[in-house]
Amino acid sequence: MVKPKKKGSDIMPKHTLAVLVENHPGVLSRVAGLFSRRGFNIESLAVGVTENPDVSRITIVVDGDEYVVEQVSKQLNKLIDVIKIKQLDETDSVSRELVLIKVAATAATRSEIVQIVEIFRAKIIDVSKSTLTIEISGSADKIAALEDMLKQFGIKEIVRTGTIAIERGNKYIKVSNNDEE
Repeated sequence: MVKPKKKGSDIMPKHTLAVLVENHPGVLSRVAGLFSRRGFNIESLAVGVTENPDVSRITIVVDGDEYVVEQVSKQLNKLIDVIKIKQLDETDSVSRELVLIKVAATAATRSEIVQIVEIFRAKIIDVSKSTLTIEISGSADKIAALEDMLKQFGIKEIVRTGTIAIERGNKYIKVSNNDEE
């Protein structure tokens, strides 16, 4: 589970699902379509091929209570291309996101922005007369903190990869039924 999100006066917990799927055209569309048809909100979705080129891994962060996550998992299991689903526990997994932030920068503010970027161990990857583009990877809290610090300068654009997550230690999700080394 990822940090809860407030929705109105309710707190909606975020849950991270690791989904192994067959690496075929249209699989991502079917997975996303399932969510939209059921009215479930996807907070974040990241997909990539695994160590096995025939298998892709989709990391989905979804808002909702345990009932919603259970329903999503049951619906995903019905899709023919889905091999395996595992809900990742926040304390037993590591999650990261890559974010690019373009921020307004003048001659007067540039050095202050550079100092903030260094504190967060981020990188400046592009420079123009009026902007700096910053790359940061890390936890949702770290990224939110940097974003909050940069707002005062004027954020022009943000691009996010979506959360990816992996279990800590010897645990892993694979095509086989064995989830531990």
